[in-house]
Amino acid sequence: MQLESPVKMSGLLLAVFGLFVIIVFVSMRLFYPPMRQVFVGYLSVASLISMFSSPLFIINLVIQTKSVEYMPFFLSLSTFLMSISFFTYGVLKYDPFIYISNGIGTVLGAIQLALYSYYGKTSGEDSREPLIVSYA
Repeated sequence: MQLESPVKMSGLLLAVFGLFVIIVFVSMRLFYPPMRQVFVGYLSVASLISMFSSPLFIINLVIQTKSVEYMPFFLSLSTFLMSISFFTYGVLKYDPFIYISNGIGTVLGAIQLALYSYYGKTSGEDSREPLIVSYA
């Protein structure tokens, strides 16, 4: 049973590499350079927005439990700081592919930090039951 996790992780890694190869192949074969930039730019914007918003799926749990123990502070902080710096860079370079996705990331990072600030004070030191109980 120990081998199951590395095999699964290797499969996921191969799937990511496969998706990358497909994107490269499609963009090189089907698009000329100006359109290729737009195609890859839109894919990048979509993937960045999904990356920035993924920690927000925990919002419902944070609100229900009134605790931020399942939302890592440093992930929220680094998301906010990184996205605000790239947003500024994108604005200065007039590159909408950079500033749109990172502007959205800045807003989502600020929401995460606001939630952490609000519920971090009310969480206190009370211990909660784990989400998944292990019977092993």
